[in-house]
Amino acid sequence: MFCMYKNFLSLTLLILLISCGNQNDEIVYPDSKQIDFNETIHGYQIQDSYRWLEDFTSAESLRWVKKQNKFTKKFIGKNKYKNDITKYLETIWENESISIPYEEEGKTFYYFNDGSFQQSKLMIKDCNDCDARVLIDPNSFSEDGTISLGGTSINNNADHIAYSISDGGSDWRKWKVMNIETGEILEDEIRWAKFSGAVWENDDSGFYYQKYDEPDGEVLKDLNQSPRLMFHKIGTNQSEDRVIYENPDQPRWGWSIKVIEDSDIKILSISEGTDERNRIYLQLSPDTKFIPIIDELIGTYSFIDNKDNVFWFYTTESAKNGKIVNLEIKNGSLVWNDVISESEHAIRSVNLVNNLFVINYLVDTFSTIKFFNLKGEFISEIELPKKGNVSGFGGDIEDTKSYYSITNYVTPREIYEFDFNNFTSKLFWKEELDGYKSDDYISSLKFYESKDGTKIPIHISHKKSLDINEKTPLLIYGYGGFNISILPNFSKSHTAWKNQNGVYAVANLRGGGEYGDAWHADGMLLNKQNVFDDFAYAAKFLHDQKIGSPETTAIDGRSNGGLLVAATMLQNPHLYKVAIPQVGVLDMLRFSKFTIGWAWESDYGSVDKKDEFENLLAYSPLHNIKSDVCYPTTLITTASRDDRVVPSHSFKFAAKLQENQSCNNPILIRIEDRAGHGAGTPKDKRINQIAEIYGYALLKINET
Repeated sequence: MFCMYKNFLSLTLLILLISCGNQNDEIVYPDSKQIDFNETIHGYQIQDSYRWLEDFTSAESLRWVKKQNKFTKKFIGKNKYKNDITKYLETIWENESISIPYEEEGKTFYYFNDGSFQQSKLMIKDCNDCDARVLIDPNSFSEDGTISLGGTSINNNADHIAYSISDGGSDWRKWKVMNIETGEILEDEIRWAKFSGAVWENDDSGFYYQKYDEPDGEVLKDLNQSPRLMFHKIGTNQSEDRVIYENPDQPRWGWSIKVIEDSDIKILSISEGTDERNRIYLQLSPDTKFIPIIDELIGTYSFIDNKDNVFWFYTTESAKNGKIVNLEIKNGSLVWNDVISESEHAIRSVNLVNNLFVINYLVDTFSTIKFFNLKGEFISEIELPKKGNVSGFGGDIEDTKSYYSITNYVTPREIYEFDFNNFTSKLFWKEELDGYKSDDYISSLKFYESKDGTKIPIHISHKKSLDINEKTPLLIYGYGGFNISILPNFSKSHTAWKNQNGVYAVANLRGGGEYGDAWHADGMLLNKQNVFDDFAYAAKFLHDQKIGSPETTAIDGRSNGGLLVAATMLQNPHLYKVAIPQVGVLDMLRFSKFTIGWAWESDYGSVDKKDEFENLLAYSPLHNIKSDVCYPTTLITTASRDDRVVPSHSFKFAAKLQENQSCNNPILIRIEDRAGHGAGTPKDKRINQIAEIYGYALLKINET
């Protein structure tokens, strides 16, 4: 009798184990109600049954968020890979890091983190031989580190600093002013500033900034248009600030201003959304109006510096890779001259230091630094310490010293002090990470053909000792938009993936700026499909090289890269095991309706134009989900306070994808609380995000 009972228990236990491990068990998703909604756009019937989730701060939406997060936590909350990644990141994060130093009036400023701070501290050295001290500690802003330090601006005498604060990752900024000598925080407070710096007047009486009207409704959702360029006088209330420039007839124009040192001249740059092209207006004295000197969108015009009556600009007018021009003011007339012609390589940055142009050219995504004199004559190309991505070379036109950093996919950041007297670099600081050795890893640059035959660069990084085959976990990252270049850069999160015996690949897709404006144009507007093809063909290339397979491949991207991941995995579901669209633009028919979304029409197009609408509809992730397709395991991420790409994009996409998924690959959404589009996220949240996302991707890949 006992034996029979024992056998019965064993059989029951076996059945239960088989049942628990059965991959055919149907996943029951949290309920997402549907409300019928139809509209006609250019003759097309558009359904949007989850539009109610656009009110993402409503009680009903918050209940939906709570249920989804609870559901997702069951899948991503705990597993071996998450625990291993967490431990690894906590180890390599506990090391000091600093930013590139910059000097103002003999004082040196830089950011510092010993690895334990949630937010980096702004430090100051009051003289070359002085000990560094903390100037601003954003860790004191909140207990959990979710209120962060945004932009800063030192005045001309370097005795006051204007600094901005972001609450929970929002793009809205509150500006404050501090006395650098005493640490006293003045009563001055600026609110409703967004996408704005603080530009001090020559006499330090106050600063210029860009301000929007206070939203009538939800501050994280309402449309942001018609900003004003304001001047705030120190010691006064914001209500007394003067309007310097506005144009109510052009609600999509935005402003930035440059105050020319030791003169009354001011240069106004007028932008339209994310369009790289801009207008340039000039004010010669306080009593005169701004006059247009570039009044059409014919190219990018970025002010570099000036000397006496000569003003230098970087421009892409008639030069898709960029060139240097100057504007001379002669007896009241304005004369333009070419200084440094366009090269075969795109210009990433230009600085004017020690009466030399320091130009950072991109050569297949790597930096090459060349020097030219003020006449535009080539002087020298410096020998960099290693091949990689260079940032820095800031300073004034008469400075003889500057700093730059260099990094690549396997080398943590190094900062060098550069002496313009003898053109030599001296190591200033090197990032040291416990347990990490660059020599243990390798990164190679390859080129592959996209669908139309275009050669696309791709960086492939992994441990040197890794035996790579079709079973190797492969993570492919991409962006492809807005003329933004994705350049070699060391990342702790990428290293965590490689440390789990994975390959990390970065594809430099069209739409970016790696090869100048032409590369950007080939991936924008009606050419946007090129970007998705480039990304899909990256996976095909790697799989052909026996680097992973569709069963071991995850794809990842943020913001515009979130759109990239979602659109590509819908078009090519068979190529990937896991898709990770993060803070993505996923409803291409509604993106312009919220906050600053209208600004992206320069890259995506407008629903109001039929041809652009049809193009948007063809790839919009929300509108291209089918009910008879098995989509990859998908982990969508967003944040409750993202007022750049509002979370309703991800909410609606998740709900519809869950509704239509035709197999048991989970569709999950992870909604971070007290965070925004990414900037200012505290250390602990970042580590947990990376560990949960990558840990779950590795879990699914290694199930196969």
